[in-house]
Amino acid sequence: MRISPKTQNPILKRNRRTIKERLQENTPLIMGVLNITPDSFSDGGEYFNNISAAINYAKKMITEGAQIIDIGGESTRPYAEAITLEEEKRRVIPVIKALAQETEALISIDTTKAEVALEALNHGASIVNDISALSFDKDMGKVIAQFKAEIILMHMQGTPQNMQNNPTYTDTITDIHNYLKERIQFAESLGISADRITIDPGIGFGKTTADNLKIINYSDSFKSLNKPILLGLSRKSFIGDTLHLKNPQERIFGTAACIAFAVAKKIDIVRVHDIKAMKEVILMTKAILRS
Repeated sequence: MRISPKTQNPILKRNRRTIKERLQENTPLIMGVLNITPDSFSDGGEYFNNISAAINYAKKMITEGAQIIDIGGESTRPYAEAITLEEEKRRVIPVIKALAQETEALISIDTTKAEVALEALNHGASIVNDISALSFDKDMGKVIAQFKAEIILMHMQGTPQNMQNNPTYTDTITDIHNYLKERIQFAESLGISADRITIDPGIGFGKTTADNLKIINYSDSFKSLNKPILLGLSRKSFIGDTLHLKNPQERIFGTAACIAFAVAKKIDIVRVHDIKAMKEVILMTKAILRS
């Protein structure tokens, strides 16, 4: 695959402030979720085939406090069906292009496909959120390195199609820690800058409810890897299992409890749907911790 970043693109230059630079101003950063899919677990279909609605919603999230917008065109919920490369690009690129021109937020592309990442970075994204941690597409690392982009390396056991069949660990925290350490080393071996790597232990991706609760409880143990830590907690099924709530949109209070705990653990980035509410949770928790 030919890689030719448009290094003179003013949109790319404007969006080059890194996660690390923004963390010096405010912690945790809020990553807003924008799924341009018909089948995502929580908000699938809301912005599918409606570019203007997707753009307006992203702007609303930014106004409410999101510093990063994470845009995905392919659902990664359990048992989700894969889509084609061209379809994924069709869904996300117009939205990325518009947001890069009209906002100052960091734009993240949620993809495992190098060609989708390439197009997204060429149109104004500066972060690739790869749930496979560079393992699904052999060209992904080359794209990240050549663009000097940022990468979020996530832990997942299996694939979205089979990850929840029977997830098992020898020791949940140790196994995830070792996996992320290996993927960090792999990313750096490809020429990806050490200060442009963020890690995500992968809440809900090949984990039981007990695993997810343990990851949150011991999330600060991943700080020994010396990378910013992202937690994707919002509305997830472990909250529904714990509180007996089938509808993801009813899980806002469970999400709030998880976010407050993440702030207390000094997690760097939280990925959420309900921006305004979770920003208030963050501010209140930080006020208590400062007292």
